[in-house]
Amino acid sequence: MSDSSLLFSPIQFKNIRLANRIVVSPMCQYTAINGYANNWHLIHLGQFAIAKPAAIIQEATAVSPEGRISYGDLGLWEDEQIEKYQEIVSFIKSQGVVPGIQLAHAGRKASTEKPWLGKTQFPPEDTKGWQTISSTDKPFRAGECAPQHMSIKDIKELIIQFKNATIRAQAAGYQIIEIHAAHGYLIHQFLSPAINNRTDQYGGTFENRIRILIEIIAELKDLFQEDHSLWVRISATDWMANGWDLQQSIQLVKQLKALGVDLIDVSSGGAAPEQVIPIKAGYQVPFSAAIRKECNVKTGAVGLINQAIQAEEILQNQAADLILIGREFLRNPHLTFDWAKELDPDFSWPKQYSRAKK
Repeated sequence: MSDSSLLFSPIQFKNIRLANRIVVSPMCQYTAINGYANNWHLIHLGQFAIAKPAAIIQEATAVSPEGRISYGDLGLWEDEQIEKYQEIVSFIKSQGVVPGIQLAHAGRKASTEKPWLGKTQFPPEDTKGWQTISSTDKPFRAGECAPQHMSIKDIKELIIQFKNATIRAQAAGYQIIEIHAAHGYLIHQFLSPAINNRTDQYGGTFENRIRILIEIIAELKDLFQEDHSLWVRISATDWMANGWDLQQSIQLVKQLKALGVDLIDVSSGGAAPEQVIPIKAGYQVPFSAAIRKECNVKTGAVGLINQAIQAEEILQNQAADLILIGREFLRNPHLTFDWAKELDPDFSWPKQYSRAKK
């Protein structure tokens, strides 16, 4: 380890030791069959593991069939899906990397075509589609199918679906479980006042809108002992008027921390097409910094972080504890090696690749 590089220094989450601060962010592949993983997922995630980031978080994995973004999404709603995940996890662990999984429900943004085929939303009667559910009866885009307002029974069932998926994820060997409450998916649809139009105990006031996430975390917390870590990904702002914002995020995170959440993965946006995002390098980092400071909680920074020195400065400035990288790993699955050349020349390469280190 370099004496000066925070990026290549370890960090501890209970009994889980991350060897450095680089984490592969969840990236949907839309390549599952009926929610089941296959060799694409094994090789896709395995190529990152060879490069020895600290952890790999598997793509958004649906807690129910209707929770998938598309018919090609991974799922964890039945025990038979566990077997292939165990194979994936085994390889990740064999490389000294911590395996994680993101559990999700897409809500009104579900029932879509794969992105490279247009990502249009299918109506419920289509063989590739289904009835979506949400905190609202308004579709994500004009002209799409209206989601069904969730009943209290639906909400209680959703909470149990997240619990059962967490139990299965732990049985598969995942050590980090991240709950997806960002990017306009179902939990975010409850959080955001720009979306949630309920008038019961799950809508209206801030406390009502966050209730579903708080109840999910409360249901999960006893499943997490010293060998498992609970993370939550949030959108810190909707980037739109009258939406979810940083101050609400800070209030939420204080409650999540009190319930035992170990890290907040800080992203933004995705709530509605009306969002206006001033995209630039590191544009989401200030949200991570504010939440880390105000809530005294570990955070992960994401979004257009594509240089080693940029990642190092984020950590040195105490704006985050981890750097989560997505697209840059797609471009360069062995990104960790390149960054180590700049910041930690002693970084250990796999012996099979050592001839390329010089």
